[in-house]
Amino acid sequence: MNARGASCCFTGHRPSKLPWGYREDDLRCMDLKMDIVQALVEIYARGFRHFLCGMAEGCDLYFAESVLLLREVHDDVRLEAVVPFRGQADRWTAEQQQRYKSLLVQADQVTVLQEDYSPGCMMARNRYLVNHASLLLACYNGEAGGTRSTILYARERGLEIQTIPIE
Repeated sequence: MNARGASCCFTGHRPSKLPWGYREDDLRCMDLKMDIVQALVEIYARGFRHFLCGMAEGCDLYFAESVLLLREVHDDVRLEAVVPFRGQADRWTAEQQQRYKSLLVQADQVTVLQEDYSPGCMMARNRYLVNHASLLLACYNGEAGGTRSTILYARERGLEIQTIPIE
């Protein structure tokens, strides 16, 4: 497998589009997190070792945490945190900022795409993810938005797409 072929990127919804919002103790959220872990175990078994995450609130952070759990079992797993702009988490709650910073410290690589926010920087991040992977894992509820746009872009680029539905 070439470098792109051994890489899996992720897209998923932010809390505003999740039925449980920020309530991660909701059983549906816990089920989704388990589904992500199970998907990663299967993806790892297929030979994927490099995992790219856009580090947005919600599903992205669940994914990053799940990759780190997988790395505890398999030391060849690598997490690349792809940050669209340096101040991505500045307006998040203090608790979410701490979670984000902790994940960045644990990542094997942090790629910051630009210093400051600009219109389109989130889509540029999503395109980076897709352009550096051959598999897209998506937590998706069918709604329009960045997750759908990323899935459509991945389809255009010929990536394999694996979807975990959000119900």
